[in-house]
Amino acid sequence: MRTNKWLIVYIAFTCVIFLYGIYLLPKKAINFSFLFPPSSINTIKLSEIKKVIRVVDGDTIEIEGKIKVRYIGIDTPETVDPRKEVQCFGVEASNKNKELVEGKMIRMKKDISNTDKYGRLLRYVWLADTSATSTAELFINDYLVRQGFAHASTFPPDVAYSKQFIEAQSEAQKNNKGLWNKCK
Repeated sequence: MRTNKWLIVYIAFTCVIFLYGIYLLPKKAINFSFLFPPSSINTIKLSEIKKVIRVVDGDTIEIEGKIKVRYIGIDTPETVDPRKEVQCFGVEASNKNKELVEGKMIRMKKDISNTDKYGRLLRYVWLADTSATSTAELFINDYLVRQGFAHASTFPPDVAYSKQFIEAQSEAQKNNKGLWNKCK
């Protein structure tokens, strides 16, 4: 009987503390954002604009400050990995990436992870439109997959656009684009 009494006291005390925290503290002090996954709705708030200094390969760039950035959600054939031979369509993917972003301003968005095991920033990348006349920006990660220069490659927890990339890859395969035509 005595343990039941202490259990009831403990539960009542816990409930009081919980209710105090929820209802009596200012609502602004409670941040529940950790419960919700990132959304493309807040893309602009979570993005940063930087200049691309050089292109490393089809899915990696270097931005001002000599910081390397790896595109999230995609994988292009290898061209610079010393452990591997240059893969089919790797040179084309690297060249297309250079054509798209080298020397240009990009807008980057983080998903969940900040860096990979090699210390590269993990980001979704858009070609930044710095003119005031247009709101359209080219989504580089998607473009490279959709045009057949890259495969969709999902590594949780960074999955915000994974469905879009899988659909882009299906479209590229269906239309025999890029590596889906050359690397059979």
